[in-house]
Amino acid sequence: MSKKKKFYVVWKGKKTGVFNKWETCKKQISGFEGAQYKAFLSEEEAKVAFTKSYNDYKGKDTSKKKLSASERAQYGTPILESLSVDAACSGNPGILEYRGVDTKTKKQIFIQGPFKEGTNNIGEFLALVHGLALLKKQKLPNYPLYSDSKIAISWVKKKQCRTNVVFSEVNQDLLDLIKRAEKWLKENQVTNPILKWETKAWGEIPADFGRK
Repeated sequence: MSKKKKFYVVWKGKKTGVFNKWETCKKQISGFEGAQYKAFLSEEEAKVAFTKSYNDYKGKDTSKKKLSASERAQYGTPILESLSVDAACSGNPGILEYRGVDTKTKKQIFIQGPFKEGTNNIGEFLALVHGLALLKKQKLPNYPLYSDSKIAISWVKKKQCRTNVVFSEVNQDLLDLIKRAEKWLKENQVTNPILKWETKAWGEIPADFGRK
């Protein structure tokens, strides 16, 4: 069986644009520090993506076909009585916001930002800790939280935000918030289930900012 043709977007590289061969794409990103690129299933999708920011697609699988109804059924359905969190970042690093919403009603429960020189992963991490602290305050120790970020979930479990962002006076407030979050995780026992939102089966997480 022949492999399905893919199209490659390079946002940052020796040359930028949409390329229809991996070899050509690879030449643009090989040895280029901070290269930004992604594979797409169709040329149309790739062209649309090129007009947007790499951050809109970072961490999302754009190179696989959509699931069939039977495949989606294998993931079941999300727990609606839960809190969903997400982040949005314009640039990498860039202007960062994060929020939490009621999964069922999509009512916004909290929102923080904008913060300068942040990343999506930092925002996802802070959103999870914010949600955990809020649920603890409300005495809901078993209430689930959803995030679509495997990285942020792993950082929370490790009780550490493992970002490579360089901090300065510009984003000192963000660093202070990260330290507070890490301190809270070390001083509090987390009992709430932290669940992965399965975007490919359920669509965008309810807390998504809708800026794609």
